[in-house]
Amino acid sequence: MQFTSESVEALVEQFTKLPTIGRKTAQRLVNFVLKMPREEVEEIASALIAVKDQVQRCSICYVVADRDPCPICASEKRDRSTICVVEESSDLLAIERTGEYRGLYHVLGGVISPLDGVGPDDLRIRELARRVDPSFASTEAANASTDESGASAPTGEEHAGDGAPAGASDEPSTNGASDTTDEDDEEVREVILAVNPNVEGDTTAYYISQLLEPMGVPVTRIARGLPIGGDLEYADEATLSRALEGRGSV
Repeated sequence: MQFTSESVEALVEQFTKLPTIGRKTAQRLVNFVLKMPREEVEEIASALIAVKDQVQRCSICYVVADRDPCPICASEKRDRSTICVVEESSDLLAIERTGEYRGLYHVLGGVISPLDGVGPDDLRIRELARRVDPSFASTEAANASTDESGASAPTGEEHAGDGAPAGASDEPSTNGASDTTDEDDEEVREVILAVNPNVEGDTTAYYISQLLEPMGVPVTRIARGLPIGGDLEYADEATLSRALEGRGSV
């Protein structure tokens, strides 16, 4: 069915481009918009334009924000020794609502999913590695230069897999003790993986843990098990197994 108004029909077509919005739902939305005061419609239009003009991604954690760096990364009250890795910005907001976590975040932008054509290079995994160990960037550059030139790899302590450093850098350590002391507050001491408990999440967690293992930073994952108010009788075997593995003292 086509509307008699070309403007209405054009708006219906635009609404159908949104996820989970079919044509009937789009028609109901358009009818609602027609009944709204002009001021409210202008507010919606302004908000849509502002999202495209003002919202950007933080250059540190890659969460969507109005400024760079985002308020979390810029805050001096956050624990900078801990990074919580999430799939999307919405997951970050869910953890923030608990009020239990006071560290920093890193948004991957998805999970590894070969069936969907998403690999490690499509996510912000290497950016995470650079945050954990700044020398990872120089090692990547050295490996890329070696690959392009076709020369043999340096004999220094490098990790061949994924360009991750397995030990110390090839450059001699000339920094004094004072440099180490100054960087203690910025050193990452734990990476928390807060990815979804599914096949794709497990694959991503395993890949990240293997990439960060040579850096000597503990990698943990949020616990999985029974939800509050859940019933053992209706829980599946996998969930019960995880709950038993992650049991704690009372």
